[in-house]
Amino acid sequence: MLTTLLLLCTAAFIAGFIDAIVGGGGLIQTPATLIILPHYPVATLLGTTKIPSFAGTSLAAWQYSKRVQLNYRLLAAVASVAFLAALTGSKMASMLSNQVLKPVMLVLLILVGIYTYSNKKFGLQEHSEKMPANAIAYGALFGLIIGFYDGFIGPGTGSFLILIFISVLGQDFLHASAHAKMVNLATNLASILYFSSTGHILYQYAIPMAVCNLTGSFFGTRLALLKGNRFIRIFFLLVVTGTIIRFGWDVYKLYRQP
Repeated sequence: MLTTLLLLCTAAFIAGFIDAIVGGGGLIQTPATLIILPHYPVATLLGTTKIPSFAGTSLAAWQYSKRVQLNYRLLAAVASVAFLAALTGSKMASMLSNQVLKPVMLVLLILVGIYTYSNKKFGLQEHSEKMPANAIAYGALFGLIIGFYDGFIGPGTGSFLILIFISVLGQDFLHASAHAKMVNLATNLASILYFSSTGHILYQYAIPMAVCNLTGSFFGTRLALLKGNRFIRIFFLLVVTGTIIRFGWDVYKLYRQP
């Protein structure tokens, strides 16, 4: 029990640190939980990881909100739609096949990585003039898609949100990270409400992991605010690369099965 808890808490700390900067902490926390606790149902493990994710994201969102100016009208629209979509995604998690969604996400991530690497100025400064007139409608649309994805699969959600806030809504990495945390907070809350109501949370693991995720999130956010956009861009590329490798392996295993 103690060894298991230490391993889970270590994964939660690293996940909180990474997630606070560019999202993608689920790439560490979710696989680690599935490997360390293989005898539990997947839905139970997914529900358990949402508690530490919510805790770390809450701290990161609070720290960002003190230092970064937020567009609350935009956030209200995106977060509310994403909340409902994540609730639906969590309910459907056991009904739809990953064989459809994961290859699509893999292709999208490869394109994201190529574009971010080749466009050296991507996300390094805000472009308010690029903010579309119907930004709230665009934000709500992508909130619907990514919110459902977070409830259904999860890992990489923060990175996808950051990409949307930069490429579609004209923000820089720092502002995009801040807004993404707020939206991710809503999607995590939706999943927690669903999984807790169906008894799919192991609180004996979730609570200690939440403390460690909070700690990692504190240091990750402080580092991101201190270093700024260029540092976040590099970290973003690293996380996207890691996500591509992870999803590539998952897709390979899916289609390798007879």
